[in-house]
Amino acid sequence: MGAISIFGFRALWSPFFLLTILVITVLYFLTTTVWRKHFKESEPLKPKQAIYFILAMFLIYAVKGSPIDLMGHIMFTMHMVQMSILVMIIPPLFILAIPNWLWLSFLRLPVIKQVFRLFTKPVISVILFNVFFSLYHLPLVFDAIKKNGAAHGLYTLFLFVLAIFLWWPMINNIPSQSQLSGVKKVAYLITSAILLTPACGIIIFAGHPIYQTYSDSTSWLQAMSLCVPTETLASLNLSGPELFSPMPVLEDQQLGGVIMKIVQEIVDIIVLGKILFEWFRKDQEEAEKLTEMMLANKPEPVK
Repeated sequence: MGAISIFGFRALWSPFFLLTILVITVLYFLTTTVWRKHFKESEPLKPKQAIYFILAMFLIYAVKGSPIDLMGHIMFTMHMVQMSILVMIIPPLFILAIPNWLWLSFLRLPVIKQVFRLFTKPVISVILFNVFFSLYHLPLVFDAIKKNGAAHGLYTLFLFVLAIFLWWPMINNIPSQSQLSGVKKVAYLITSAILLTPACGIIIFAGHPIYQTYSDSTSWLQAMSLCVPTETLASLNLSGPELFSPMPVLEDQQLGGVIMKIVQEIVDIIVLGKILFEWFRKDQEEAEKLTEMMLANKPEPVK
Protein backbone atom coordinates (compact mmCIF):
# COMPACT_ATOMS: atom_id res chain seq x y z
CA MET A 1 0.00 0.00 0.00
CA GLY A 2 2.89 2.33 0.82
CA ALA A 3 4.32 2.41 -2.72
CA ILE A 4 1.01 2.92 -4.52
CA SER A 5 -0.02 5.69 -2.11
CA ILE A 6 1.81 8.12 -4.41
CA PHE A 7 -1.19 7.90 -6.77
CA GLY A 8 -3.37 9.70 -4.24
CA PHE A 9 -6.58 9.08 -2.30
CA ARG A 10 -8.90 9.43 -5.30
CA ALA A 11 -7.07 6.75 -7.29
CA LEU A 12 -6.86 4.41 -4.30
CA TRP A 13 -10.40 4.63 -2.95
CA SER A 14 -12.61 6.00 -5.78
CA PRO A 15 -14.90 8.11 -3.53
CA PHE A 16 -17.43 8.82 -6.31
CA PHE A 17 -17.78 5.11 -7.04
CA LEU A 18 -18.25 4.46 -3.32
CA LEU A 19 -21.02 7.07 -3.26
CA THR A 20 -22.71 5.31 -6.20
CA ILE A 21 -22.56 1.97 -4.36
CA LEU A 22 -24.08 3.54 -1.23
CA VAL A 23 -26.91 5.13 -3.26
CA ILE A 24 -27.69 1.77 -4.94
CA THR A 25 -27.71 0.06 -1.54
CA VAL A 26 -30.10 2.65 -0.07
CA LEU A 27 -32.42 2.29 -3.08
CA TYR A 28 -32.38 -1.50 -2.70
CA PHE A 29 -33.49 -1.35 0.94
CA LEU A 30 -36.11 1.32 0.27
CA THR A 31 -37.53 -0.73 -2.61
CA THR A 32 -37.61 -4.00 -0.68
CA THR A 33 -39.05 -2.49 2.53
CA VAL A 34 -40.76 0.93 2.42
CA TRP A 35 -41.76 0.89 -1.27
CA ARG A 36 -42.60 -2.80 -1.63
CA LYS A 37 -46.31 -2.05 -1.06
CA HIS A 38 -46.36 -0.66 -4.61
CA PHE A 39 -45.48 -4.11 -6.03
CA LYS A 40 -47.92 -6.97 -6.48
CA GLU A 41 -47.40 -10.10 -4.38
CA SER A 42 -44.46 -8.54 -2.53
CA GLU A 43 -43.10 -10.25 0.57
CA PRO A 44 -40.96 -9.03 3.48
CA LEU A 45 -37.24 -8.93 2.78
CA LYS A 46 -35.49 -12.03 4.12
CA PRO A 47 -32.36 -11.49 6.25
CA LYS A 48 -30.26 -13.73 3.99
CA GLN A 49 -31.28 -11.67 0.94
CA ALA A 50 -30.12 -8.49 2.65
CA ILE A 51 -26.83 -10.18 3.59
CA TYR A 52 -26.29 -11.38 0.01
CA PHE A 53 -26.88 -7.87 -1.34
CA ILE A 54 -24.58 -6.15 1.16
CA LEU A 55 -21.87 -8.73 0.44
CA ALA A 56 -22.31 -8.26 -3.33
CA MET A 57 -22.04 -4.45 -3.03
CA PHE A 58 -19.00 -4.76 -0.76
CA LEU A 59 -17.27 -7.04 -3.27
CA ILE A 60 -18.15 -4.75 -6.20
CA TYR A 61 -16.57 -1.81 -4.39
CA ALA A 62 -13.59 -3.95 -3.35
CA VAL A 63 -12.76 -5.02 -6.92
CA LYS A 64 -13.68 -1.80 -8.75
CA GLY A 65 -13.21 0.98 -6.19
CA SER A 66 -10.58 -0.05 -3.66
CA PRO A 67 -6.78 -0.28 -4.16
CA ILE A 68 -7.40 -3.70 -5.75
CA ASP A 69 -8.65 -1.85 -8.85
CA LEU A 70 -5.48 0.24 -9.01
CA MET A 71 -3.32 -2.87 -8.54
CA GLY A 72 -5.31 -4.50 -11.35
CA HIS A 73 -3.71 -1.95 -13.70
CA ILE A 74 -0.26 -2.76 -12.33
CA MET A 75 -0.36 -6.54 -12.00
CA PHE A 76 -2.18 -8.96 -14.29
CA THR A 77 -2.62 -11.26 -11.29
CA MET A 78 -4.73 -8.64 -9.54
CA HIS A 79 -6.70 -8.07 -12.74
CA MET A 80 -7.61 -11.76 -12.78
CA VAL A 81 -8.55 -11.64 -9.09
CA GLN A 82 -10.90 -8.78 -10.02
CA MET A 83 -12.42 -10.65 -12.95
CA SER A 84 -12.80 -13.89 -10.98
CA ILE A 85 -14.78 -12.17 -8.23
CA LEU A 86 -16.75 -10.03 -10.70
CA VAL A 87 -18.02 -12.88 -12.88
CA MET A 88 -17.81 -15.96 -10.64
CA ILE A 89 -18.86 -14.79 -7.17
CA ILE A 90 -20.86 -11.53 -7.37
CA PRO A 91 -23.49 -12.61 -9.98
CA PRO A 92 -24.85 -15.56 -7.92
CA LEU A 93 -24.99 -13.33 -4.83
CA PHE A 94 -26.78 -10.63 -6.81
CA ILE A 95 -29.35 -13.07 -8.23
CA LEU A 96 -30.11 -14.50 -4.77
CA ALA A 97 -30.24 -11.04 -3.15
CA ILE A 98 -33.12 -9.80 -5.30
CA PRO A 99 -36.50 -11.08 -4.00
CA ASN A 100 -38.52 -13.14 -6.49
CA TRP A 101 -41.37 -10.61 -6.57
CA LEU A 102 -38.93 -7.85 -7.54
CA TRP A 103 -37.33 -10.03 -10.22
CA LEU A 104 -40.77 -10.80 -11.62
CA SER A 105 -41.67 -7.10 -11.76
CA PHE A 106 -38.45 -6.48 -13.69
CA LEU A 107 -38.90 -9.49 -15.98
CA ARG A 108 -42.45 -8.45 -16.92
CA LEU A 109 -41.07 -5.45 -18.81
CA PRO A 110 -41.53 -6.23 -22.52
CA VAL A 111 -37.95 -5.90 -23.79
CA ILE A 112 -36.39 -7.34 -20.63
CA LYS A 113 -38.69 -10.36 -20.78
CA GLN A 114 -37.63 -11.16 -24.34
CA VAL A 115 -33.93 -10.61 -23.62
CA PHE A 116 -33.95 -12.88 -20.56
CA ARG A 117 -35.96 -15.54 -22.34
CA LEU A 118 -33.37 -15.71 -25.13
CA PHE A 119 -30.06 -15.14 -23.37
CA THR A 120 -30.70 -17.35 -20.33
CA LYS A 121 -31.19 -20.42 -22.50
CA PRO A 122 -28.37 -22.68 -21.21
CA VAL A 123 -26.64 -23.31 -24.54
CA ILE A 124 -26.69 -19.62 -25.48
CA SER A 125 -25.67 -18.28 -22.05
CA VAL A 126 -22.71 -20.63 -21.54
CA ILE A 127 -21.35 -20.05 -25.06
CA LEU A 128 -21.81 -16.27 -25.10
CA PHE A 129 -20.13 -15.71 -21.74
CA ASN A 130 -17.09 -17.86 -22.47
CA VAL A 131 -16.67 -16.52 -26.02
CA PHE A 132 -16.73 -12.86 -24.94
CA PHE A 133 -14.61 -13.51 -21.85
CA SER A 134 -11.99 -15.23 -24.00
CA LEU A 135 -12.25 -12.52 -26.66
CA TYR A 136 -11.62 -9.88 -24.00
CA HIS A 137 -8.32 -11.54 -23.08
CA LEU A 138 -6.96 -11.68 -26.62
CA PRO A 139 -3.89 -9.35 -26.47
CA LEU A 140 -5.06 -7.01 -29.26
CA VAL A 141 -8.54 -6.62 -27.75
CA PHE A 142 -7.36 -6.48 -24.15
CA ASP A 143 -4.78 -3.74 -24.74
CA ALA A 144 -7.24 -1.63 -26.76
CA ILE A 145 -9.95 -1.86 -24.07
CA LYS A 146 -7.51 -1.22 -21.22
CA LYS A 147 -6.47 2.09 -22.78
CA ASN A 148 -10.00 3.40 -23.39
CA GLY A 149 -12.11 4.40 -20.40
CA ALA A 150 -15.50 4.11 -22.11
CA ALA A 151 -14.68 0.79 -23.78
CA HIS A 152 -13.30 -0.60 -20.51
CA GLY A 153 -16.38 0.36 -18.53
CA LEU A 154 -18.87 -0.85 -21.13
CA TYR A 155 -17.14 -4.18 -21.75
CA THR A 156 -16.82 -4.86 -18.02
CA LEU A 157 -20.54 -4.16 -17.57
CA PHE A 158 -21.31 -6.33 -20.62
CA LEU A 159 -19.35 -9.25 -19.14
CA PHE A 160 -21.15 -8.81 -15.81
CA VAL A 161 -24.55 -8.99 -17.54
CA LEU A 162 -23.43 -12.09 -19.46
CA ALA A 163 -22.34 -13.58 -16.13
CA ILE A 164 -25.86 -12.96 -14.77
CA PHE A 165 -27.25 -14.82 -17.79
CA LEU A 166 -24.67 -17.59 -17.24
CA TRP A 167 -25.64 -18.15 -13.61
CA TRP A 168 -29.40 -17.62 -14.03
CA PRO A 169 -30.30 -21.20 -15.12
CA MET A 170 -28.25 -22.52 -12.19
CA ILE A 171 -29.21 -20.16 -9.37
CA ASN A 172 -32.65 -18.62 -9.91
CA ASN A 173 -35.47 -20.11 -7.84
CA ILE A 174 -38.43 -18.39 -9.52
CA PRO A 175 -41.10 -21.02 -10.34
CA SER A 176 -42.07 -19.38 -13.66
CA GLN A 177 -38.47 -19.27 -14.90
CA SER A 178 -36.73 -22.18 -16.58
CA GLN A 179 -34.46 -24.15 -14.27
CA LEU A 180 -31.98 -26.91 -14.97
CA SER A 181 -32.37 -30.32 -13.35
CA GLY A 182 -29.60 -31.79 -11.20
CA VAL A 183 -27.91 -33.76 -14.01
CA LYS A 184 -28.14 -30.85 -16.44
CA LYS A 185 -26.62 -28.49 -13.85
CA VAL A 186 -23.59 -30.76 -13.56
CA ALA A 187 -23.22 -30.91 -17.36
CA TYR A 188 -23.62 -27.11 -17.52
CA LEU A 189 -20.82 -26.57 -14.98
CA ILE A 190 -18.50 -28.97 -16.76
CA THR A 191 -19.20 -27.35 -20.15
CA SER A 192 -18.46 -23.86 -18.77
CA ALA A 193 -15.20 -25.08 -17.21
CA ILE A 194 -14.10 -26.69 -20.48
CA LEU A 195 -14.92 -23.59 -22.57
CA LEU A 196 -12.89 -21.32 -20.28
CA THR A 197 -9.83 -23.59 -20.26
CA PRO A 198 -8.30 -22.56 -23.66
CA ALA A 199 -8.15 -18.85 -22.73
CA CYS A 200 -6.54 -19.62 -19.37
CA GLY A 201 -4.17 -22.10 -21.03
CA ILE A 202 -2.91 -19.53 -23.56
CA ILE A 203 -2.22 -17.05 -20.76
CA ILE A 204 -0.54 -19.62 -18.50
CA PHE A 205 1.68 -21.30 -21.11
CA ALA A 206 2.68 -18.25 -23.18
CA GLY A 207 6.48 -18.07 -23.22
CA HIS A 208 6.57 -14.25 -23.24
CA PRO A 209 4.48 -11.30 -21.98
CA ILE A 210 1.48 -10.94 -24.31
CA TYR A 211 -0.10 -7.73 -22.97
CA GLN A 212 1.52 -4.38 -23.77
CA THR A 213 -0.44 -2.66 -20.98
CA TYR A 214 1.64 -4.65 -18.47
CA SER A 215 4.98 -4.76 -20.29
CA ASP A 216 5.30 -1.55 -22.34
CA SER A 217 5.71 1.66 -20.32
CA THR A 218 3.82 3.89 -22.78
CA SER A 219 0.83 1.53 -23.02
CA TRP A 220 0.90 1.01 -19.25
CA LEU A 221 0.71 4.74 -18.54
CA GLN A 222 -2.24 5.04 -20.92
CA ALA A 223 -4.01 2.25 -19.04
CA MET A 224 -3.18 3.84 -15.67
CA SER A 225 -4.90 7.04 -16.76
CA LEU A 226 -8.22 5.19 -16.43
CA CYS A 227 -7.95 5.17 -12.64
CA VAL A 228 -5.34 7.82 -11.83
CA PRO A 229 -6.02 11.53 -12.49
CA THR A 230 -3.98 12.82 -15.45
CA GLU A 231 -2.41 15.61 -13.41
CA THR A 232 -1.19 13.08 -10.84
CA LEU A 233 0.40 10.87 -13.50
CA ALA A 234 2.04 13.90 -15.13
CA SER A 235 3.67 14.84 -11.82
CA LEU A 236 5.26 11.39 -11.37
CA ASN A 237 8.35 10.07 -13.13
CA LEU A 238 7.32 6.46 -13.76
CA SER A 239 9.05 3.96 -16.04
CA GLY A 240 6.61 1.04 -15.80
CA PRO A 241 4.69 -1.37 -13.56
CA GLU A 242 7.89 -3.09 -12.42
CA LEU A 243 8.28 -0.28 -9.86
CA PHE A 244 5.27 -1.63 -7.94
CA SER A 245 5.10 -5.33 -8.86
CA PRO A 246 6.90 -7.93 -6.71
CA MET A 247 7.38 -10.36 -9.63
CA PRO A 248 8.51 -10.35 -13.28
CA VAL A 249 5.86 -9.59 -15.92
CA LEU A 250 5.80 -13.14 -17.36
CA GLU A 251 5.40 -14.80 -13.96
CA ASP A 252 2.70 -12.30 -13.06
CA GLN A 253 0.86 -13.13 -16.29
CA GLN A 254 1.09 -16.88 -15.70
CA LEU A 255 -0.06 -16.59 -12.08
CA GLY A 256 -3.07 -14.54 -13.23
CA GLY A 257 -4.19 -17.32 -15.57
CA VAL A 258 -3.75 -19.92 -12.84
CA ILE A 259 -5.79 -17.86 -10.35
CA MET A 260 -8.67 -17.45 -12.78
CA LYS A 261 -8.86 -21.20 -13.33
CA ILE A 262 -8.49 -22.05 -9.64
CA VAL A 263 -11.26 -19.64 -8.60
CA GLN A 264 -13.55 -21.12 -11.24
CA GLU A 265 -12.84 -24.64 -10.01
CA ILE A 266 -13.44 -23.67 -6.36
CA VAL A 267 -16.76 -22.00 -7.18
CA ASP A 268 -17.80 -24.96 -9.35
CA ILE A 269 -16.97 -27.42 -6.56
CA ILE A 270 -19.04 -25.40 -4.08
CA VAL A 271 -21.99 -25.22 -6.48
CA LEU A 272 -21.62 -28.91 -7.35
CA GLY A 273 -21.67 -29.77 -3.64
CA LYS A 274 -24.87 -27.78 -3.23
CA ILE A 275 -26.43 -29.55 -6.23
CA LEU A 276 -25.54 -33.00 -4.88
CA PHE A 277 -26.82 -32.10 -1.40
CA GLU A 278 -30.17 -30.91 -2.81
CA TRP A 279 -30.33 -33.99 -5.00
CA PHE A 280 -29.73 -36.28 -1.99
CA ARG A 281 -32.27 -34.39 0.13
CA LYS A 282 -34.89 -34.61 -2.62
CA ASP A 283 -34.33 -38.37 -2.94
CA GLN A 284 -34.63 -38.75 0.83
CA GLU A 285 -37.91 -36.81 0.90
CA GLU A 286 -39.33 -38.90 -1.95
CA ALA A 287 -38.25 -42.11 -0.21
CA GLU A 288 -39.91 -40.99 3.04
CA LYS A 289 -43.14 -40.12 1.20
CA LEU A 290 -43.12 -43.50 -0.53
CA THR A 291 -42.60 -45.26 2.80
CA GLU A 292 -45.46 -43.31 4.38
CA MET A 293 -47.77 -44.22 1.47
CA MET A 294 -46.84 -47.89 1.74
CA LEU A 295 -47.47 -47.88 5.48
CA ALA A 296 -50.80 -46.06 5.02
CA ASN A 297 -51.94 -48.64 2.46
CA LYS A 298 -50.70 -51.66 4.44
CA PRO A 299 -53.64 -53.91 5.24
CA GLU A 300 -54.57 -54.47 8.86
CA PRO A 301 -53.46 -57.86 10.26
CA VAL A 302 -56.23 -60.45 10.55
CA LYS A 303 -57.15 -61.07 14.18
